[in-house]
Amino acid sequence: MKHFVLTRRYFQDGTFGTLHREDGSQVCVMAERPWLNNAKSRSCVPEGTYHLLPHNSPKFGVCYALEAPELGVGRWEGIRTHILIHKANTPGQLQGCLAPGVNFGELHGEWAVMQSTAAFNALMTELGGEPATLTIKKD
Repeated sequence: MKHFVLTRRYFQDGTFGTLHREDGSQVCVMAERPWLNNAKSRSCVPEGTYHLLPHNSPKFGVCYALEAPELGVGRWEGIRTHILIHKANTPGQLQGCLAPGVNFGELHGEWAVMQSTAAFNALMTELGGEPATLTIKKD
């Protein structure tokens, strides 16, 4: 099973990080909502280790869901549910999910990840429809 590490930095307007493979090589960058005490649909998820599970979302199609029952995060039930990795550019386009990008930039005056579709497609190819694990930690 593949394992990834997301190291992130916290800012008032969003949380931004870099996703690495277990060997330390970079996969992509990520954008999330700011840390707001784990508020549902408004905050990034807590640091910790998650299962990455293939998921079919009515809104986003085939993507991946995060699950860590011990952190209150589940696909279907928990304090936080439906935390997905899907295409988006800015934290304002997210409701607690994670958006991959090729690099960081600015979009309409907001910090962003750029080329989200390309990064998402590359990540999906790398995951290959198989479960994986993800450790999220502060940089």
